[in-house]
Amino acid sequence: MLPPVSEQEIKEYRQELEKVLKGRGYYLNPDDTYTNNLIQGILVNIKRYGYGCCPCRLAAKDKAKDIDVICPCYYRDDDVAEYGACFCGLYVSRENYKEKKEISSIPERRGKAKPIPRSIPMKELTITHTVWRCNVCGYLTARDTAPDVCPICGVPKDRFEIFIEGNK
Repeated sequence: MLPPVSEQEIKEYRQELEKVLKGRGYYLNPDDTYTNNLIQGILVNIKRYGYGCCPCRLAAKDKAKDIDVICPCYYRDDDVAEYGACFCGLYVSRENYKEKKEISSIPERRGKAKPIPRSIPMKELTITHTVWRCNVCGYLTARDTAPDVCPICGVPKDRFEIFIEGNK
């Protein structure tokens, strides 16, 4: 049986998410019912496992094995940049939020990306994504395009520059 989650818990968690996301280029899905159901799933997983595993993925019940799919998951940035929403649809782009676009199916990235070893000599490193640098705060992110908004200082996309060119 699923651990019970109250409407108040959902409301409080949602308010915390909205506070964290404010000015960082990510938005919660504008469909309130859908969003609240996803938040309920995250809260159930917190009660069940002790961490907020994405409710749209099967948990291994081991935080170390699930670390990549603890919300927000490792795949959120690439999914939102490419498809306008993350895999489960909780986080959406500014465009999808403002226009309340319907979200289509997002392909699963988990297990398809090769993990980068913790330590590798620089001369052996192959950079597959461009590394972008925020000119204001120095935030670095490795992805195909710069984020719409810096998640650290909140400046727009045009304040980013290419730090390391990726090899495709």
